[in-house]
Order: sequence, then C-alpha cells, then structure tokens
Amino acid sequence: MNQPACILLVDDNRMDVELALDAFREAHLSNRIEVAGGGRQALDYLFGAGAYADRSAHPLPDLILLDLKMPGIDGFEVLRQAKTAQLIRRIPVIILTSSHEEGDRAMSYDIGANSYLVKPVSFEGFLAVIRKIEDYWLTLNIAPPLSLGNTGEESHHE
Repeated sequence: MNQPACILLVDDNRMDVELALDAFREAHLSNRIEVAGGGRQALDYLFGAGAYADRSAHPLPDLILLDLKMPGIDGFEVLRQAKTAQLIRRIPVIILTSSHEEGDRAMSYDIGANSYLVKPVSFEGFLAVIRKIEDYWLTLNIAPPLSLGNTGEESHHE
C-alpha cells in the first residue's frame, strides 16, 4: 500500500472511541483514523454528503470499524446501505460491538459484515484486537478493487 490506510471508526460511545484511538496510538499505527459519532454521520462520510463532500479532505476509508447499537441510524442500517451501494460495497466492514447476541452476529453477516468482534473491556485487550486488525486487514489481506469501472449503477443513500 502506497500510503497509510484510512479507517472509519463508527461509534457513538465517546469512551469506546477514546479507547480505540489510544490503542491505535499505542500500537504505533500510521493509519488515518476518521471518527463518525453515529450512523447518520457515518453515512454522510461514506457517501460524501454535506461536510464530507471534499474527498481529498475526507477520503473513502479502506476499512470500517462499526458499532451496532447506536441511537437513530444503527450499525445494521449503516452496514445495509454500505453493502448495497456500488461505490463502497467492497470496503471491508468489521463489526466492533459490545453485543454477544447470536442474532446480532447472524444479522451482521447476513447483511454483509466481513468480521464480527466483541469489544474487549480492558485497554490491553483492545490493543491486542487493534494490532490483529492491522496485521490481518491492513497488511495480509488483499482487498478487492473498490470499482471495476462504471457499471451504470448510481450510489445513493436514504
């Protein structure tokens, strides 16, 4: 990869966001981290709407870390829209949630999640998860191209 990957972290819990950002810093990852504090903000970022219209300032992410349980537009809806939009459907989405519920896991994979991880409660646990995400998803994994050219399909979100 020529430049550090851009990661979109979507979580409405400020403490979890800070924990994740601290773990990224501690792991000395050079990735660009963009934070969306909820589902609406995540969709605006992904679709380049409003404040995120400038793609040079707000590039498409190479990886999305997505919480499920958020007020308003939840993670399931963000995942659903991301995986049905031509432009962004190939971006890997890792569900990073507190939910141990089998139904949440099944629905996440049914909608198109690439991975499902339960948030560790300790900083050391979170750091280990962040390092593994970086090792696999940003180093070993060969991501598909975002687009194979114009297919005539237009991307939009509700």
